[in-house]
Amino acid sequence: MSTAPVRLRSKASWLVNQAATVAHRLAMDEFARSGARRYHYGILAAIDENGPSSQATLSRSTGIDRSDVVAVINELADAGHVERAPDPADGRRNLITLTSTGVQRLQHLEDQVRATQDVFLAPLEPAEREQLTRLLARLVDHHHG
Repeated sequence: MSTAPVRLRSKASWLVNQAATVAHRLAMDEFARSGARRYHYGILAAIDENGPSSQATLSRSTGIDRSDVVAVINELADAGHVERAPDPADGRRNLITLTSTGVQRLQHLEDQVRATQDVFLAPLEPAEREQLTRLLARLVDHHHG
């Protein structure tokens, strides 16, 4: 990065993009080691936080395209991490729930994410990590709010 023009290195948007590229690579490498994808983590986390959910709700809450959600749920169901069951309130849709194996898988992925965060944020002190996270969340909330 030090070879990049100063004009680029002084722009927050460019720096965020560079940091995101590194973070993405670290996460993909870590997930790949355990045969997972980041979408697995997102879907499992959403179900854990929000309870049984429809595919459409999972798509909206994770920002994952609906067609990709279907493929991810198929993968997670095949592995025994989630189950589909008819929604008692609307028989036209299924509710996706975590299994006990899915809860264990989510915990394993959470441990991987935590380790990846530690590697990514290594040059920062704990207070700086928290500050960076708060500032980035504020930017994201503002632009997606």
